Amino acid sequence: MVRSTIITRVSDGLPLAASMDDEQSESTLAESKSQAKQLFKKITPQSQPSCSIDSDNFVFHYIIEHGVCYLCICDHSFPRKVAFSYLEDLAKEFYMNYGTEIEKRSLRPYAFIKFDTYIQNTKRMYEDSRTIQSLGKLNENLVDVTKIMTKNMEDLLWRGDSLDRMSTLSDQLRSQSQKYRKDARRLNIEAMYRKYGIPAAIVLAILLVVYIRYKFF
Repeated sequence: MVRSTIITRVSDGLPLAASMDDEQSESTLAESKSQAKQLFKKITPQSQPSCSIDSDNFVFHYIIEHGVCYLCICDHSFPRKVAFSYLEDLAKEFYMNYGTEIEKRSLRPYAFIKFDTYIQNTKRMYEDSRTIQSLGKLNENLVDVTKIMTKNMEDLLWRGDSLDRMSTLSDQLRSQSQKYRKDARRLNIEAMYRKYGIPAAIVLAILLVVYIRYKFF
């Protein structure tokens, strides 16, 4: 099940909304929420737009849309597809209601705490497998979770790994791949010149001589 949900602004980590958890949940999730706060400090606009982060007790799933990070803390047994579909629903509703206010510098922490009503209703819906199936939430139109990166909490918090390092590496590999393709194309052209350039020049010279001879003599 979804244990807790937190919504923050990516640019500065400002918490915008969160689920109102009961006292027992607060006690159980104290360490996980502390980890979530540290994660928000590591998330940047260049971070992976979707990611799952595995910890000892729970798994964290987040998405980034329109400069806002939507994160949920779930049991390990909770299906990833359902978790990300849940986050997508929250993102659409949140942006529709508060999209024009998100970047205001005057916002205070948890300025949109009333959004908890929608969070709780959506959370209950996604915990009902019959409702999920009736809504077609698990069909082929869902995000392909196999393409979503999975990280380890220990790597991120204690070993200094970065949430945007994989994205940077991907960009570097793409740039290197394009460079190699250009170099390969240039080398192929140079090889063709070396192989056929002199014969082609000789043939062209002969044709030019023949043309001049029959044209002017």
